[in-house]
Amino acid sequence: MSDLEIRPGTVEDLPDIVAMLADDPLGARRESPDDLTPYTAAFRRLASDPNQHLVVAVRDHKVVGTLQLTIIPGLSRRGSTRSIIEGVRIHAEERGSGLGTRLIEWAVEESRRQNCQLVQLTSDATRTDAHRFYERLGFEASHLGFKLSL
Repeated sequence: MSDLEIRPGTVEDLPDIVAMLADDPLGARRESPDDLTPYTAAFRRLASDPNQHLVVAVRDHKVVGTLQLTIIPGLSRRGSTRSIIEGVRIHAEERGSGLGTRLIEWAVEESRRQNCQLVQLTSDATRTDAHRFYERLGFEASHLGFKLSL
């Protein structure tokens, strides 16, 4: 993977990022790659927050992966800081190449660099392949998550 660069995402990367977000059965129902307006506004909010790290993986000048890492200072666990990994996507042509592992390793290392004591993530209950992937990387399915759509 020496030809791989993991770098901060830019507004110019949004079409590729959104295309990856939409490239699965769940994303196809909730993403709109034809209208980048809401994604551009969200990107500006992310870019202005030092606790948000939207990164892309680039190979041969092509965006092939992405994730968002959020750093959250907290009081629980004796004032621990934690990170949340969100929006992990790998381009269809790169799945199974080890790129997902490399992105998660980057997120864990960045979490350490940010003095986090815990890294957490959620994965939709239907993504059983993703669950096996995260467990293989040492994550434990320790909690039951809840969401409320607003």
